[in-house]
Amino acid sequence: MEQLSKNFSHLESEDKWYRHWENAGYFKSVPDNRPPYTVVIPPPNVTGVLHMGHALNNSVQDVLVRRAKMKGYNTCWVPGTDHASIATEAKVVALLRENGIDKNKLSREEFLQHAWEWKEKYGGIILQQFRKLGLSLDWDRTAFTMDKGYYAAVIRVFVELYEKGKIFRGVKMINWDPKAKTALSDEEVIHKQTQSKLYYVRYKIEDSEDYITIATVRPETILGDTAVCVHPDDERYMHLKGKYCVVPLVNRRVPIIFDDYIDKEFGTGALKVTPAHDINDYNLGLKHKLPVIDTLNDDGTMSEAATMYIGQDRFDVRKQIVIDLEAAGHLVKTEDYTNQVGFSERTNAVIEPRLSMQWWCKMDEMAQPALAAVVDNEIEFYPSKFKNLYRHWMENIKDWCISRQLWWGQRIPAWYDDAGNIYVANTEEEAYSEAKAQNPNITTLKQDEDVLDTWFSSWLFPMQVFGWNEQPGNPELNYYYPTNTLVTAPEIIFFWVARMIMAGYEFLDKKPFDKVYFTGIVRDKQGRKMSKQFGNSPDLLGLIDQYGADAVRFSVMISSPAGNDLLYDESALEQGRNFINKMWNALKLVKMWESRVAATSMADESSFATDWMEQRIQSVSQSLDELFERFSLSEALKNIYSLVWDDFCSWYLEWVKPAPDATIDPAVYEKTVQYFERLLQLLHPFMPFATEEIYHQLKERQPGDDLIIRQLPVATSANATILQQANFLQELISNIRDARNKNQLKNKDAVHLVVDTANEGYYQHIKDILCKQVNAASIQFNQPTTNSIAVVVGTDKVYIVFEGGTVDTEKQKAVLQKELDYMNGFLASVQKKLSNEKFVQNAKPEVIAIERKKEADALAKIKTIEESMQSL
Repeated sequence: MEQLSKNFSHLESEDKWYRHWENAGYFKSVPDNRPPYTVVIPPPNVTGVLHMGHALNNSVQDVLVRRAKMKGYNTCWVPGTDHASIATEAKVVALLRENGIDKNKLSREEFLQHAWEWKEKYGGIILQQFRKLGLSLDWDRTAFTMDKGYYAAVIRVFVELYEKGKIFRGVKMINWDPKAKTALSDEEVIHKQTQSKLYYVRYKIEDSEDYITIATVRPETILGDTAVCVHPDDERYMHLKGKYCVVPLVNRRVPIIFDDYIDKEFGTGALKVTPAHDINDYNLGLKHKLPVIDTLNDDGTMSEAATMYIGQDRFDVRKQIVIDLEAAGHLVKTEDYTNQVGFSERTNAVIEPRLSMQWWCKMDEMAQPALAAVVDNEIEFYPSKFKNLYRHWMENIKDWCISRQLWWGQRIPAWYDDAGNIYVANTEEEAYSEAKAQNPNITTLKQDEDVLDTWFSSWLFPMQVFGWNEQPGNPELNYYYPTNTLVTAPEIIFFWVARMIMAGYEFLDKKPFDKVYFTGIVRDKQGRKMSKQFGNSPDLLGLIDQYGADAVRFSVMISSPAGNDLLYDESALEQGRNFINKMWNALKLVKMWESRVAATSMADESSFATDWMEQRIQSVSQSLDELFERFSLSEALKNIYSLVWDDFCSWYLEWVKPAPDATIDPAVYEKTVQYFERLLQLLHPFMPFATEEIYHQLKERQPGDDLIIRQLPVATSANATILQQANFLQELISNIRDARNKNQLKNKDAVHLVVDTANEGYYQHIKDILCKQVNAASIQFNQPTTNSIAVVVGTDKVYIVFEGGTVDTEKQKAVLQKELDYMNGFLASVQKKLSNEKFVQNAKPEVIAIERKKEADALAKIKTIEESMQSL
């Protein structure tokens, strides 16, 4: 027999088995006659590095895919990366700056050459890191949202939607990111509660010594004011109808307007109106025909139109203008104020509302079938609580700003002639053909400089990875689409999930997936989200090197309640590693028996143990099917953990273990190996490396006999009687051992058992196991006995008789009295519940039946304990 190492060596095993699985083609999928199980990965940004969120999300997907493979499905798990316009462009610009290169001095083509070089060098890092986690991805299908075919699909979608009238160009108030210098959609803005200052500033009434005071948190925007607005019913300002006031510092004459939009209770009831820098002010401006003064440049500095502080940063100006307003006698007072401030999801820069000409996608019509699909459960959400969030957003959906002022991404396929006419086409050649058809004299067209929002490509992911644009209705798309399960984070339910559903119905008239499982957020023990910002995100690759991928996967899966946040505790890594060592020690024990297998079958004294282990595996297997169906994966892992650690290692192996120097029945040994294999099968999706290694160490395997593809047997109902009998046996063993310990009886000293029971046949069946486990030389039934230790298990009385000593009856009585007190208290609580008319009327019949059984069992046990005390 090959000498097994002391512990499982994860470093050696992970590399060996991942290479083996990949070389054997186990991750690859082609359409065949099996039912498909298809999952597309939420494509990480090419800028991404493996973190705890990836570990959770992708471990969940791998568990689902590996289990489906073992259930006979043709599994296809598609990897890929997202080009991530804003994040990638920022990385490339920073790298160029480090090398003394200014992006603004490069042509678009030169910059894109640098960007592609960066992508080729760094963009695949996260996919390589996914291998370290053991993910069973079909690497031949790796997609990238800027691949040639994918790029063409995005352009096609833009053109089709434009031709349907669902894409248009127009000036609207948008969210401007001054750091990335691009527009953002509403979903890319994170609103945070911020401690600010509320500044009260007075504006002089024209031709008067009076003033009107406004309150603002953004005094730097005063430079763009074009009115002051009050409520028409506010008696404080009735006398100002038709009047003008003067904007401080810039001395601009602006009207005092009246509108019921104003909240009379906020601040002073008077609002400064800056149409260029606030959506509500902009709407007021449209209504009252106010001029628009844009005081900000695209980098967040003050523009020429501001007339003051030109070129200075907006936040520096905020500090300075307060000083200048106070010096000029315009600052009345300052108060602390808590408000919601929008930040860029990508750069964390404070967002500026800004009027801008952008491209927009109309969403209201596309939202209807996507909303109905989720509401009607055609697409199921787990947990279902996210349906309400989804419905609220879809019912209040706004037009999507899809243009970005960047160079990295799919360039908007719109061309302009000198007269400003727009030609939208798939290619430049098509645009020229369209233009010349309208005006044969056109010689020059200029393409739009902007690119499309990254999510405008991501929403096609489940379709395009199967070649939707290359060959509509192709065999792959027909076979793999719709996909089965999407595993993602609730933070991108609007960014990605909702939009994929809309795209699926818009372009294929099909849902993109059957089920969506939302993982929770990984948090530290203090409940904070794990992030670089807090310095609480562990080095995941370091943890994999130290503990192994299986232990890392175990640590996130064991504490991940379905759809709820995960409080991550690194002690779970130790638990995972200890679990592997427990199985490794079980392997070594079973391998030791290999040379002790008897030549022929012996008296089958272990049949109860093997029968019970078979039923326990059936019972857990059946519960796993139900748990997986509702994505209770943490609960599933806990059930397998208990089955392996408690039932197999702590009980079963002890029950069938041969005595020193004795042989083991060949049938028992064979069954033990089979049970071990089945346990490894159940655990494999969660901990693939250790299980595959143990599976191959357990016995000699033929080529191709690998655990990853071994099919799970169909779970059948377990025999409840055998399970109850085994539970009773475990209770017997535990109680007798406990009594021995409390009475200082050494384990090596044999005892005799006398059992007072109505079920002698049961004890005959489990006699050999019981005697071996408690070191009993014999068992007798219903015999009078003295000088013994009494143990009550259920309604049976077990007397432990030992030689050469006396029993402390007072101590025995005290133990039994304690047990009697507990049972009387338990009985009282059950009877109180049963005497409650409201409970009896409202509870289900099966619940009442359970309570009545508890009452009967408690009464029977109390009677048995009292009899035992009398016998003492």
